Amino acid sequence: MRTRLATALVSVLALALTATGCQGGTEASPTRTTTTSGAVDNRVEPLASPPAPRLPVTAESADGGKVTVTKARRIVPLSGSLSEIVFTLGLGDRVVARDITATFQQAAKLPVVTRNHDVSAESVLSLAPDLVLAETTTGPQEALDQIRAAGVPVLVVKPATGLADVGARIRAVADALGVPAAGKELTERSQDRIDAVREAIPAHADHPRVAFLYLRGSASVYLIGGATSGATSLVEAAGGIDAGADSGLTRDFTAITTEALAKAAPDAILVMSKGLESVGGLDGLVKIPGIAQTPAGMERRVVSVEDGVLLNYGPRTDQVLRSIVDQLYAGGAR
Repeated sequence: MRTRLATALVSVLALALTATGCQGGTEASPTRTTTTSGAVDNRVEPLASPPAPRLPVTAESADGGKVTVTKARRIVPLSGSLSEIVFTLGLGDRVVARDITATFQQAAKLPVVTRNHDVSAESVLSLAPDLVLAETTTGPQEALDQIRAAGVPVLVVKPATGLADVGARIRAVADALGVPAAGKELTERSQDRIDAVREAIPAHADHPRVAFLYLRGSASVYLIGGATSGATSLVEAAGGIDAGADSGLTRDFTAITTEALAKAAPDAILVMSKGLESVGGLDGLVKIPGIAQTPAGMERRVVSVEDGVLLNYGPRTDQVLRSIVDQLYAGGAR
């Protein structure tokens, strides 16, 4: 997710600045109001019985080749999503560092060695890890090469793009840690909970068109997600239609324009909570050119979920989905 955003930001920043330089627009009457950011538990829920790793194991690494894991007593996951999986498997006491996106409570006191893919090899190696978990989007590559050159195994996992990746990522991490049975249990638990949320979608669900917006008001960056933003799977699971993708946006993110918003015609807007805060909340959001004229803007129908978990596609994804469903069909109640 962060790499998709980084690439998008580089390619559209100039356009975004031009398209959004004017902060005009008329604020609509509040027939609906946004709920507060998604009610996702700030703690992960480990499996009831912590597993005992059976090592060594040899695992396939997503960047090619195989990695042999002989020890897993000092683990460094280089993304918040991977940290969440390790902790939820019941092996959190073995994690010695975190990425800045590992925002759940159990990881809060760990030292930060990655900041938005800016991996510090020196910081990682100073913690004497015996296993580093990364994603194909982790970088810079030179840092990973330096960690490997020091003799530390680095296992790379494919990043998540949708709900179908939840189980695959859990199993990949669990297998590498020598706890395949725990991986199977957690996969089943996660899928059962996701299925339960989907089955509980209100019968009156109106299949709203939902636009995923990435907002960073301090940098004047306002983007609308397309077919590869990573949000489509969640929107569809919640009974909605990805308005950006459905309107023909094939890229991950595109700078917001009044024309793009008019074509997408969202009934609701999905945002990350910090992004919404960065533009001044709901009142500031509807001042972005084109927002107030959409059905979502006119009804002030906004769904907000915390940044660090929205697109993780991991053990808490059922809570993310439930939060989206609850807010999407709340009828304006706070």
